[in-house]
Amino acid sequence: MRIASLQNPQIKEAVKLKNRRRRDETGLFLIEGYRELQRAVVGGWTLQKLFICPELFLGINEPELITLIESEKVAVLECSPSVFQKISYRDRPDGLIAVGVQRRDMLGVLSTEMGENPLLVVAEGIEKPGNLGSILRSADGVGADGMIVCDRCTDIYNPNVVRASVGTLFTLPVVEAKGVDTFTWLQDQEIQIVATSPSAELEYTEADLRGPVAIVVGTEQIGLTEFWLSGADIKVSIPMEGVADSLNVATATTLLLYEVHRQRKFGYPLASDLL
Repeated sequence: MRIASLQNPQIKEAVKLKNRRRRDETGLFLIEGYRELQRAVVGGWTLQKLFICPELFLGINEPELITLIESEKVAVLECSPSVFQKISYRDRPDGLIAVGVQRRDMLGVLSTEMGENPLLVVAEGIEKPGNLGSILRSADGVGADGMIVCDRCTDIYNPNVVRASVGTLFTLPVVEAKGVDTFTWLQDQEIQIVATSPSAELEYTEADLRGPVAIVVGTEQIGLTEFWLSGADIKVSIPMEGVADSLNVATATTLLLYEVHRQRKFGYPLASDLL
């Protein structure tokens, strides 16, 4: 049966999931887009239902993905374009939106999934969903072992986090924890804590980042709190030659992650040795 009414109870409930309060109340969230859904399936995430609109498909194997999702006993509901666009949070939807079940993993999950030489990202109080999603995408790009979201300001299940991460939220371990608990856990795991600060004297390319490392980044406006700055094993900065004193937090995190990747792949020459 095709849903053509905006008053349909399932449509109304899906629209409510755009609101953080409703996501928190229900433990559900929206996953929109072919790539995002494909990665949610690969990551073994539980889907409650799938809304589709064939008129909006882009022609990239949607029927195969729908069949795969349907084989997991997920209800598939076809909608008219106007109804689907009411659920969608994109300017140009591609005709696929699922209702997924949130996970609330703890630090213990990382203990079992990390490699022998772990690389982690600790994000303290990130406010903008797009930044959090972009950090996830970069962490996935370098093969990081996971992300820890501390003292969160942004809901990791915000639709814009899902979108900016391009579905890597579903394939990279992401846990939420208090800052103090994360700090203690990192020390117990003997993972070097690397804090980013514009005032640090050591440039990030001069720090030895080949061992177990947690890159810790802070809020867009004020950076890391004194708790992390005073407790870090190393404080590093990114050189800034213009009028701005710092980079966007997602950009800064990406630079540090790829410096870790470079050192692990090619060795540890100091930046001065490369001149």
